[in-house]
Amino acid sequence: MLACCGPFGSVYFFACGGVIIKELQINDQIRAKEVRLIDHMGEQLGIVPIERALDIAEEAKLDLVNVAPGAKPPVARILDYGKYRYDMMKKEKESKKKQKTIAVKELRFTPNIEEHDLNTKAKKAIEFLNDGNRIKVSVRFRGREMGHTEIGRRVLDEFVEMVEDYGEVDKKPKMEGRNMTMFLAPKPEK
Repeated sequence: MLACCGPFGSVYFFACGGVIIKELQINDQIRAKEVRLIDHMGEQLGIVPIERALDIAEEAKLDLVNVAPGAKPPVARILDYGKYRYDMMKKEKESKKKQKTIAVKELRFTPNIEEHDLNTKAKKAIEFLNDGNRIKVSVRFRGREMGHTEIGRRVLDEFVEMVEDYGEVDKKPKMEGRNMTMFLAPKPEK
């Protein structure tokens, strides 16, 4: 459990399965004199003193939870706090599952790369593109090769032709120091 003190009292954070849930103020932890109250059915009961709100929550055998502490007056809701926290953790985990991280893979060439080596790199690039990754393709120039950057551009153009069915140029070739760099992205699905 991680703990952090905020300007309005203690705020707790729970780490559960890689998901961090902010702990809200409940029952006696609420410091406001009056709150905008929402009952367990979702109906607004208006602005009531905190003592009255706590009594209503106790009668319903539920918790009074400060769901919007920054509002004027704060919004408090009557609900089962344990169930609420469980649902929030479940939603957080579900949203993490749906996220897809896009990695940038890198392939490096030299201007005098042989045909077979270029084909091998193209096959690897097709695998990366099919997995949904972006590719950074760079041609490294050494010594006298810097005088013939057009050869590197031809290599990149040939490479793009090999993988054009699977990906498209995201950023055109550009010189960055001794490297000519270009980015490829997977073709959008129709």
